[in-house]
Amino acid sequence: MPHLSDLIRRYTALTTVDLEWLQALVSDWQLLADLSFADLLLWVRVRNDDGWVAVAQMRPTTGPTAFQNDLVETFLPDVPAAEGEPDPVPPVLRNKRTLINRAWREGRICREGDPDWSGGVPVREETIPVRRAGVMLGVIQRSTNLSAARTPSRLELTYLQSANDLAQMIAEGGFPFSDQGPLMVRSPRVGDGLVRLDREGRVVYASPNAQSAYRRLGLATDLVGTSLARTTVELSADPDPRDESLSWTAGGRVPLEAEVEARGTTVQLRAIPLIISGERIGALVMVRDVTELRRRERELMTKDATIREIHHRVKNNLQTVAALLRLQARRLHNSEGRAALDEAVRRVGSIAIVHEMLSHTPDETVDFDDIADRVIEMAAEVSSTGAAAVAPRRVGHFGLLSALVATPLSMVLAELVQNAVEHGLRYGPGTIEVRVRRQAPVPGPDEFESGRGAGRLIIEVVDDGTGLPDDFDLETSSSLGLQIVRTLVTGELAGRLEMIPQEGGGTKVLLDLPVDHEVQYYN
Repeated sequence: MPHLSDLIRRYTALTTVDLEWLQALVSDWQLLADLSFADLLLWVRVRNDDGWVAVAQMRPTTGPTAFQNDLVETFLPDVPAAEGEPDPVPPVLRNKRTLINRAWREGRICREGDPDWSGGVPVREETIPVRRAGVMLGVIQRSTNLSAARTPSRLELTYLQSANDLAQMIAEGGFPFSDQGPLMVRSPRVGDGLVRLDREGRVVYASPNAQSAYRRLGLATDLVGTSLARTTVELSADPDPRDESLSWTAGGRVPLEAEVEARGTTVQLRAIPLIISGERIGALVMVRDVTELRRRERELMTKDATIREIHHRVKNNLQTVAALLRLQARRLHNSEGRAALDEAVRRVGSIAIVHEMLSHTPDETVDFDDIADRVIEMAAEVSSTGAAAVAPRRVGHFGLLSALVATPLSMVLAELVQNAVEHGLRYGPGTIEVRVRRQAPVPGPDEFESGRGAGRLIIEVVDDGTGLPDDFDLETSSSLGLQIVRTLVTGELAGRLEMIPQEGGGTKVLLDLPVDHEVQYYN
């Protein structure tokens, strides 16, 4: 389904501020649909002002839908199709232009007298003008399926009255709230629990779910007739007199969200003040028991902390191993053995850097740019001498990589940089560049079986040194470092490895690796 912002820009002349208002309305109008037991369609005028276009649609979770099909991007011209000509407008909408135009023209909520049977079921139609700062932006069509009509209960009557109050606020430009605080990830919904307050903050109605939530907090009496703010603060396990957000939210005075904890239960509250014609007539407070959700979140936080601690300890252990190898190397008088232990120190250090980064992140992905810079610098320092000092540099961005890729890749980079310093630049200083770019996935089968559907990570390690020997063959090379690189790239990383002469002198090593296309890309 097209996004609201795309449709607004494509079909209308509304401003960015108008779009932001409509986005705020649509992000919160599930509340109106559920309270109304009705479908909602948002209509706005098209750019040339000869009709309407539907830019958003919402179905209720509390009742049957009036529209089986999606109607977003439906065009409703001001002038109906001439007799005998095909009419692209769905039959359920052909008779609605009069009601929509009346709400737009008169700036008030308009209702049809008799149900509309054009769609095969009785539907009561209502249109609500959408206003911001006195400017008309569009019209909401509210369509209620009456096929299951019966005598409404007290809960349904409260829902409908609250829906009418909310609709009046939309028509007056008082909803959505421009000063609303940040909403939580999953705000309470109508079905979770609803409390209706009068202007003094006393409870005039509490749904069974809301009453049950407060029972779990420790309330022994009914909510009706009580001051919800005072009751909530008294039930709170740790009321902080300096933090008035809980009292304000439970009292319905400001559009905020808050949580209250007591007796091992956590209840989330969301307040919606009802302000009609500039006068506060009461409030709606939606209630949701989030005890189980908060318990799971705490478990996940504990697991994340445990994983980070494990990475931290692995890093410490690897650094201890590296220190022991370094001490052993200093005791050796055999230069070849000492060099082998120094290489082992560097390889262990490369892995330790990855675990150090993972110990600071809550998930198993790392920003590999920082790791690459440290690994490259470390490899160059360990391998170079005073006569062949070199400072490699990175060009481009690796982006975010999973730990499964970051660990072997850090070892590959260390081996390639060390090889370039020790062999390519052994006769004097030079330059080494690690060039990297990300490629988004393309349609069709991928080159590598294990990387099918993935993006690509293209890496070039280039030096301007002596170049490759004439008889060099990567597949038969006896170099331990290149054997490690070849094994990691073609095996663990499922990539492609090339080592070729660089144009103008030197050597170029090309790595072509499949990477997870869901992580961040850089252009």
